[in-house]
Amino acid sequence: MSNQLEKEKRNHRKLGQELELFTSMEEAPGMPFFLPNGMVVRNELENFWRRKHQQAGYQEIKTPIMMKQELWEQSGHWDHYHENMYFSHVDDQNYAIKPMNCPGAILIFNSKRRSYRELPIRFAELGLVHRHERSGSLNGLLRVRSFTQDDAHLFVRVDQIEAEVEKILVLIDEFYSHFGFDYKVELSTRPKEYMGSEEIWGQAELALESVLKAKDVHYQINHGDGAFYGPKIDFHILDSLGRSWQCGTVQLDFQMPQQFKCAYVGEDNQLHRPVMIHRAIFGSVERFMAILIEHFAGEFPLWLAPVQAKIIPISDSHAAFAEDVKTQFESAGLRVEVDDRAEKMGFKIREAEKQKIPYMIVIGDKEMENQSLALRKRKAGNLGVMNADETINRFIHEMNDIK
Repeated sequence: MSNQLEKEKRNHRKLGQELELFTSMEEAPGMPFFLPNGMVVRNELENFWRRKHQQAGYQEIKTPIMMKQELWEQSGHWDHYHENMYFSHVDDQNYAIKPMNCPGAILIFNSKRRSYRELPIRFAELGLVHRHERSGSLNGLLRVRSFTQDDAHLFVRVDQIEAEVEKILVLIDEFYSHFGFDYKVELSTRPKEYMGSEEIWGQAELALESVLKAKDVHYQINHGDGAFYGPKIDFHILDSLGRSWQCGTVQLDFQMPQQFKCAYVGEDNQLHRPVMIHRAIFGSVERFMAILIEHFAGEFPLWLAPVQAKIIPISDSHAAFAEDVKTQFESAGLRVEVDDRAEKMGFKIREAEKQKIPYMIVIGDKEMENQSLALRKRKAGNLGVMNADETINRFIHEMNDIK
């Protein structure tokens, strides 16, 4: 198959419709609607994200979608990002819908007195943001106006910067390895429009570069592509077709803590300014889903599949047993459906494969008599006969091997 045909086969917009994952509607251009199947994939990704962050010592937060204009003026977004923002006017007050989550995390940091003993503070947020993209640039889940960033904002002492960035690099590697992605790394430096002094920018760039060198990470320098408040390390994952997608980022920020007068009480009982690290791994849940759909060609691994097994009774007389099997699988936390339509078994199997369901469980007279299941795997065919407990254990073992 030619590379172009392979790309068309994997197109996430096409597969999103065929597999009933998401859709777009003209009532909300660039703001995707997630269907039940898509919500399963999304929730599994978010559950995985939460589990890994809890293990890594992050605290999850949630900040408002809309905040007053003055906040965005203080953060610098009003001057540097105004044309990409949405606005509202309520009770004689101007508001902006957040295009980024960082000011909200700063407000939480500033909401109480902080001690040097608390640092590093690692706030993680699955934050819904809105950015006005040109209508011609919108593309399924890859380029949208409404999306959820898997953000984290770390508040650290200067002497903690390198250790924390190193931990982030390890966490990002764990994430991408989990999905089977190779990736490339770029160090993006000071852009033409920036906040702060050249001296502070030089310190920040040097700090990030020293971590990359210490970890022996191969990287390229992307001159002038840093955020307006600080340099960043960008991660470009490579999918099954070798295409490169920019996802993760680690950004070092000396500016916003200064803008918002962030402070902690040091060991000397004096106030000190923390350094802020902005960080994302998926980039956005929507974009990462689009990449995964195309990477797997819609054939998700078992732990991500919206329906993990289709139970196919051969005739109506097997339907009750099929429902009992479904109940056993659901009690074990597995996602299964029964196809009890009055159709031939071959048609039902082809339909399940077309829907890219990983497993099929066929039930006939023999299976009912022996309280067993005939197991089929997508593309692999018949796997033989086993009982319900054995099949459930097989599924759980397969998911745990990956998870």
